[in-house]
Amino acid sequence: MKKVDLTKGSVVRVLLALAIPIMGSSLLQFAYNIVDMFWVGGLGKDAVASVGSSSFFVGLGYAINACIVIGTGIKVAYSIGENKEIEAKEYIQTSMLLNLLLGGMYALFLVFVGPYLIGFLGIGDQVIEKQAYGYLLGSAPMLFFAFFNATFSRIFSSLGQTKSALQISIVGIVLNMILDPIFIYSFKWGVLGAALATLVAQMIMFFLYMKIGGKWFEFHWKKAFHSERIKAIVNLGWAVAFQRILFTLINILLAKLIAKFGPEAIAAQKIGLQIESVTYMVTGGLNGAVASFTGQNYGAHYYKRIKKGYQVAIGLSISYAVLTTTLFMIFAIPMANIFVKDATTIQMTSVYLQIIAYSQLFNAIEMVSNGWFTGIQKPQIPATISILFTALRLPMAWLLVIPLGLEGIWWSISISTLLKGSILYFCYKHYQGKLKEQEI
Repeated sequence: MKKVDLTKGSVVRVLLALAIPIMGSSLLQFAYNIVDMFWVGGLGKDAVASVGSSSFFVGLGYAINACIVIGTGIKVAYSIGENKEIEAKEYIQTSMLLNLLLGGMYALFLVFVGPYLIGFLGIGDQVIEKQAYGYLLGSAPMLFFAFFNATFSRIFSSLGQTKSALQISIVGIVLNMILDPIFIYSFKWGVLGAALATLVAQMIMFFLYMKIGGKWFEFHWKKAFHSERIKAIVNLGWAVAFQRILFTLINILLAKLIAKFGPEAIAAQKIGLQIESVTYMVTGGLNGAVASFTGQNYGAHYYKRIKKGYQVAIGLSISYAVLTTTLFMIFAIPMANIFVKDATTIQMTSVYLQIIAYSQLFNAIEMVSNGWFTGIQKPQIPATISILFTALRLPMAWLLVIPLGLEGIWWSISISTLLKGSILYFCYKHYQGKLKEQEI
């Protein structure tokens, strides 16, 4: 596998060449999420609630892993921009060691602490809690491989090889879709079957990344352990990881509040989040593309090219946000009806989507701006903004739930996203002005 030079050629073409495969991967993931929720939904709303409950702690693992993913992605892209290929490989090796340690520890954490984590949510239903812990048991070894795969995907993006990452995602997601009904229904493993299907898919993806990555992923213990490289990765990634950890913890506390409205409310949030992920098919793709594009060009000191890249990406993301806003406002009930037939859950889900619709534009701005700051090696700026305004969700939810009930929680999410997107855009304008316009 060869690196791709992102510092040359048409900005629009380069960005689209980077973003489209990531979008394709996100589209496949979205399609899988729909199919997965369809099969789980067939087991009833209790099964959906159990997966929704345990998913918070699976998400917490991904949040912690972001420290390695972000830090490695930044250093690899910058090293490639400076034409330091050996340095890039050294950072990749260090990231593999960090993933090995983190993945193993978090898997053990879920196995031994899982029952207490589920109990903390206060669901009050032994059947749901038992299924939720079963899902965590299947997810623990899955996350060990998923941590590596998330880092490998970001490395591929930093090397300009998003197409190869897409091909691996296709294999993993299609395999997951095939195994889901077999493990859930044919083998009668229920919710645990959904977790095990994902485990098998992640294992296959891991081996594909290692094979296709070739020389980039050659691992040597002595070269992997390097204190300065570990420090550099952690320094660049910790703020984003802390942001995502806080985001997950706040969602867990919100889930505890949501649980008071019954298992239908828990299921509604889980389904709503799955549908909302359609937004990230494009904005997530542009986030990754902008981060890699900006990283290489920042390393090469092509500041005008960086600015143009942001302008192109923000135009695309806003256009798509208008589309998703319209879909959520008009087709909320039909979309909710795909996943579950319980009338109360459908109504709660549709209200969630209609309220979240108001924040889609600002979510798009936040995602692209986040990628831009990551590329210029300042991920702590969007992370800090996200930490402040995501934390605001809790007091807002506690206040708004009094007059608005469950809808007050949905509004706290939407309003905080609106604030994050607005402020982050003004921060981008400020820091873009600081980059000297320089031709090389």
